[in-house]
Amino acid sequence: MSDAPGAPNPVAVTSGYLTRAGRPFVPVSGEFHYSRYPREHWERELLKIKAGGITAVASYLIWIHHEEVEGRPSFEGNLDVRHFAELCARHGLDFVARIGPWVHAETRNGGLPDWLLDGRCEPRTDDAAYLAHVRRWFTAIAEELRGLDTGSGGPLLAVQIENELYDAPGHLLTLKRLAQEVGLRAPLWTATGWGGAHLPPDELLPLFGGYPEAFWAEAEDGWDDTCRAHFHFSHERDDPGIGADLREEDPRRSNLALDRYPSATCELGGGMAAAYHRRPLVDGDDVAALALTKIGGGSNWQGYYMYHGGTNPPGRLTPLQESQDTGYPNDLPRLSYDFQAPLGEFGQYRDGYHRLRAQHLMLADFGERLAPMVSVLPEARPDDCRDRHTLRWALRTDGRSGFLFVNNHQMYEPLPDHQDVRFHLELPGGAQVTLPSQPVTIPSGAYFCWPVGLEVDGLRIAWATAQPVCRIPAGDGAARRTTLVLVATEGVPVELALEADTVADLTAPAPLPGHADGRAEPRTDADGRLLLTGLRPGTDCRVTVRTPGGAGVDLLVLDAASGAGLYRGRLWGADRVVLSEEGVTFEDGPAGLTLHSGAPRPSFAVLPAPAGTPEVAGARLEAAADGCLTRYTLRPDAPIAAAVPLALEELRPAGDVPPTTVGPGGRARTPGDEVFETAAAVYRLRVPEELLDGPDQVLLRVEWTGDVGRAYRDGRLVADTFWQGRPWELDARALGLGRDGGTELELRLLPLRADAPVHLSERVRPDFGGAPAVLAVHTVTALTTRAWTVRLAG
Repeated sequence: MSDAPGAPNPVAVTSGYLTRAGRPFVPVSGEFHYSRYPREHWERELLKIKAGGITAVASYLIWIHHEEVEGRPSFEGNLDVRHFAELCARHGLDFVARIGPWVHAETRNGGLPDWLLDGRCEPRTDDAAYLAHVRRWFTAIAEELRGLDTGSGGPLLAVQIENELYDAPGHLLTLKRLAQEVGLRAPLWTATGWGGAHLPPDELLPLFGGYPEAFWAEAEDGWDDTCRAHFHFSHERDDPGIGADLREEDPRRSNLALDRYPSATCELGGGMAAAYHRRPLVDGDDVAALALTKIGGGSNWQGYYMYHGGTNPPGRLTPLQESQDTGYPNDLPRLSYDFQAPLGEFGQYRDGYHRLRAQHLMLADFGERLAPMVSVLPEARPDDCRDRHTLRWALRTDGRSGFLFVNNHQMYEPLPDHQDVRFHLELPGGAQVTLPSQPVTIPSGAYFCWPVGLEVDGLRIAWATAQPVCRIPAGDGAARRTTLVLVATEGVPVELALEADTVADLTAPAPLPGHADGRAEPRTDADGRLLLTGLRPGTDCRVTVRTPGGAGVDLLVLDAASGAGLYRGRLWGADRVVLSEEGVTFEDGPAGLTLHSGAPRPSFAVLPAPAGTPEVAGARLEAAADGCLTRYTLRPDAPIAAAVPLALEELRPAGDVPPTTVGPGGRARTPGDEVFETAAAVYRLRVPEELLDGPDQVLLRVEWTGDVGRAYRDGRLVADTFWQGRPWELDARALGLGRDGGTELELRLLPLRADAPVHLSERVRPDFGGAPAVLAVHTVTALTTRAWTVRLAG
């Protein structure tokens, strides 16, 4: 469980956390399946992933994708895992290879090729015939990843063996030894630990998960307690709900002594897939609140599944999705694997991407301090996972400092405001801290982290009622000066309490109008600390401090809206903060920043401002002050058709939909092809040629209500979806339009029967008004996104 001696920046694992070059760190991994995304766009998407604060990219190596036909494995095109891993390395991302052989991933046979299931061997056992096939598969993987382990200076941080195999520790150890024998090398070897898994002790690092919702539950079931529990702070790592529909019997109690392993995850729900029978609706706040509870509960590895959606390959012999036809309990879309992920099936930015980013940036800058801290739960905590009235909070502490975590958000069941709240902390080192200075109301839906005893370049922040996000140098070449960026919580007044003996001089911004003190200077509280109250968070809310040692520290407190657009990256030779409502990616060098935007006049603000002059092809840049940042607004030379309404031409109205059929397990099945031939409404969608001429991404957004949607180009199925209340989004170019690929798609939409045994969120379930079925197309819009690359002149 470590790099070999002499490895550069060696990775190792302790019972509490991971280290790199001897220093604690908290990986943030995001799942992105290379074989479900076009190779030509991998680099663009990896840059988005990195800008979201992800430090490691995880991917299943899906055997059936690579070797659908026995003896003809392929690692070319979209299957070139070596190129994918090398791109990760190029951009400073670790790579986690989840090699199976069985991976699940909502794929056909859990990723095992059909030919492996012909009765010649017994999969997922130590059967010699099966292991011979696995050896050949692992050998091929090892050859592709040769020399890419971290010990050789490569990106391969970890290898996961199998997936969700909870009752065969001997077989897991056989697979690990086999992988090592054929040449796979990594400092970390992992396995999924949920479901009471039995793993070979001290051989595989157990990784856990937690999802806000579960497509694998029954349609008639409500929101399961195993999901509800994840919105509470807890030291429980296991989630018995994950994969429960594929376990034949209740698992035995795990054999693991978990105090020997750090708390780590590989499958925090970045969203949730939709099965035909159950279609959860997951929002960005659901994902981010759940993720925060895991950090507060002690997680030292945040791993998301999925972080980036994708599309199943069409398959040479059969469809490649999980389905009841292949003996699995669920029907998934044939092609779409969007997962409602922070980055969607076609790379769309989702709210979850922005909601999670501040947490990831905090882990990047403060993970070294946070990782050794233990999680402590308060004496007064919820009675059980259904208690919605007790405030949920936790503390991570090293005895003298820490981070206070609060979650007042829960999906489906809103939590109430909590009034007159103050936190009384007795730290193990003996210190007692009470915050804030006056009771506050924690609004419904709020979730945040506040620092306690945080030291920044000699300045000690006793506590603050704003979340620390990142640190940056205050200017090019500025010696001993740091800016700490914090973000306020909407509805909670900002207070900063500073240890007086660490402050030699201080300048604060003007307070809010009507503030009791009526002045900017801090006052001394009962504990002898300098207390700043009445701060108005925003881009101009900067507290400037000089420490007795001569260091300069600026505390920039952003409002919640500005904080939602906060990025931090290496840009134009320095670490900088960028504020933007657009998608932002970074590459170190003159062409360092790219805005992905469909806005007519996109903008971004930078701190510190560059010494040179930024410029962008095809637009003028106008610079203006935005508080203590510099904001640049792009004025394109030609207007952009950002949102163009499109019309659908009805070719055939919907017919009568036959009753929903159910599979052997009693779950609804996807209507067959024959139903689409007789019951689906058929439309022609034409995309104007001028939208497809340039390099812009053109996203077709279909707002509709119904059951199943399919898109065809030249008679070939190119996209599909199960309606769950979200718009159906289609990338025109990814589906082959433009560049002599035509301008037309055919959409086939099935009505949703009122009596279909299908679970939908109550937020979106349609009113059938007594009708037997419903189908409606509300709007169709073409959304253009342009990549604006901003360079430094000269």
